[in-house]
Amino acid sequence: MLTSHELFGFMSPNLAGEIITFTLESDKPVYRATLNAVAQARHLRPVFLERQPKTQRHAAMIATLARPALDLVAGGLIRTWLLKKHKAMLVDFLNALGIKNEEGVVENLPESMDDAKLKPAIETLLAKYPPEAVAIYLNAFNDMNEANWANLKSILESDPRLQLGANV
Repeated sequence: MLTSHELFGFMSPNLAGEIITFTLESDKPVYRATLNAVAQARHLRPVFLERQPKTQRHAAMIATLARPALDLVAGGLIRTWLLKKHKAMLVDFLNALGIKNEEGVVENLPESMDDAKLKPAIETLLAKYPPEAVAIYLNAFNDMNEANWANLKSILESDPRLQLGANV
């Protein structure tokens, strides 16, 4: 199971760029907060990054988001991307597990999940969505929630379709 900063380190540059660009276009306050955190981590003023061409700025942001010190910021960026762009995937997964949710958001998760429900739910996602996005979601789901399911962790570590970097 990967933490948020590790997800940025292992995901394809294209997907990382998509997440940053999506956030720029759909949630400027989150983008701005991310830019400020990256600038602070690099010991720069935010205006220095803002003046760079977008491709260069985003590459610097991605490289910095892969650092352990920016795990919280990376997690916020991933959550924003998932909740705004991939809400349908979140809803599909939770519905397949029989977990009550409101547009992909859950109040309380069960402490564990039976393999008989979990495996078909993952197969549903893999059939419907890009494997790399599914891998990001499932890693984030297991890392960011209080219910850390051992069987999901095992599947993430063993299923080649869910290995980041393998599908690039």
